[in-house]
Amino acid sequence: MGMGKVWLIGAGPGDIGLFTIKGKEVLEKAEVVVYDSLVGQGILSQIPSSARKIFVGKRASHHTKPQEEINRILLSEAEKGFRVVRLKGGDPFLFGRGGEELELLAEKGIPYEIVPGITSPIAVPAYNGIPVTHRDFCSSLHIITGHKRAGQEYDINFKALVETKGTLVFLMGVSALGDILKGLLEAGMDPEMPAAVLSKGTTAAQKRIVATAGTLEEEAARQGIKAPAIIVVGKVCALAERFAWYEQLPLSGYKVVLTRPRHLISRTGALLREKGAEVLELPAIRTVPLEDQSPLYHALDEIGTYSWLVFTSPTGTEIFFDEMKKREQDIRSLGKIKVAAIGEGTRKKLKEHGIYADLMPETYDGDSLGEALSHQIKPGQRVLIPRAEKGNQNLTAILTAAGAEVADIPTYRTIYEASDVIDEQKEFEAGNIDCAVFTSASTVRGFVESTPGLDHTKVKAACIGKQTKAQADQYGMQTWMAEKATIESLIQLVEDMKKAETRE
Repeated sequence: MGMGKVWLIGAGPGDIGLFTIKGKEVLEKAEVVVYDSLVGQGILSQIPSSARKIFVGKRASHHTKPQEEINRILLSEAEKGFRVVRLKGGDPFLFGRGGEELELLAEKGIPYEIVPGITSPIAVPAYNGIPVTHRDFCSSLHIITGHKRAGQEYDINFKALVETKGTLVFLMGVSALGDILKGLLEAGMDPEMPAAVLSKGTTAAQKRIVATAGTLEEEAARQGIKAPAIIVVGKVCALAERFAWYEQLPLSGYKVVLTRPRHLISRTGALLREKGAEVLELPAIRTVPLEDQSPLYHALDEIGTYSWLVFTSPTGTEIFFDEMKKREQDIRSLGKIKVAAIGEGTRKKLKEHGIYADLMPETYDGDSLGEALSHQIKPGQRVLIPRAEKGNQNLTAILTAAGAEVADIPTYRTIYEASDVIDEQKEFEAGNIDCAVFTSASTVRGFVESTPGLDHTKVKAACIGKQTKAQADQYGMQTWMAEKATIESLIQLVEDMKKAETRE
């Protein structure tokens, strides 16, 4: 094995959309990922499943691993020849001790790269409608760490800061809010100067308290503020109400868990984020093609004898065409066969292969598909259904009753897997998650498998259709169902759920 390499990546302030393109590209190829608790959960869920994950979480006052040990981990993993990613919240070089992590690597001649991150002192005010500079108010910005060593006075020249007349941003200073304001006021700051404390910025839990240098401490104590938070002092804070935009989004402040098959690029997630939701994508199911595809190959050999080809999921569709490719079987061999799709997602997938479905039921589920198809089938016709191992048996029964000869062929199976970086159960129990969004019955099962100790009656479930809702009901979840079984309708459902809650 050759020499490894280390990438120090800034993961930004929390919102997955603020992770850089370069950061994402490097993370996808990582073999070892060293991360801490300040990295946004959305980004943690993007760590490749094949990578080894090492948690070195730091939270004020209880450090899991001392800095020296983190430095040694990076060195030893790189020396073993791995591609090592050190994921850090914000930017690695802004109070992130990135410089310290490089000293040892530089000394030992280990190659490394720095991938800057979007930094919270600029991004968090922006998500709260506060421009850190504005021509009418200030001509400088100062970023100060609010962290002081135990039992020591601040090593901050408050007088010099006040004299800059610039915007002041203090990081990691929640517990020190009083000391910081006292330092500024004693150094001559006008007690009427606008000031704000911004908590959990760029996530659904973001909160801002805007007051003045003289009143911010009691205001924060009255409203309660949770770390991580930043303190902003300066005239620009007065613009927050006017320029606020995040709260205007229909799903702002809403945190959603989306459970889906690992390989599906999620349009649902993208649409929910567009509406302002914080989306935690936790793939709880993985679909794997079966090792032995001989039953499918046998059917493909005599495909000319089949009248109908029926697809019940996008995955089943994808695997069918993959297997045809593997055999180098030409698409024209499907000839005049008629094709049925269970719903919108499956129909789209077929379209990608240049096939327009002849039949799609009004309601997107197995029973409705069987009903619709049974009216079109003549006795003795053959129907091929390549699909998941344990599919809806009713579909086959309905078609057989209509006189069809059905070849129900399993082509893939579903495997359940839990996230190893995010404690989903803890998130639900702490009340951090507003709802779970399910796009199929198997994702509901996957979710339940990966949260074994969770009281599922506490879960609010937004379900795409009948079978998905029935499955969620079986586990006692509080269920809602989309009007139509489409992603758009499902997103509308989540908006309606949020509206109903705000009215309560």
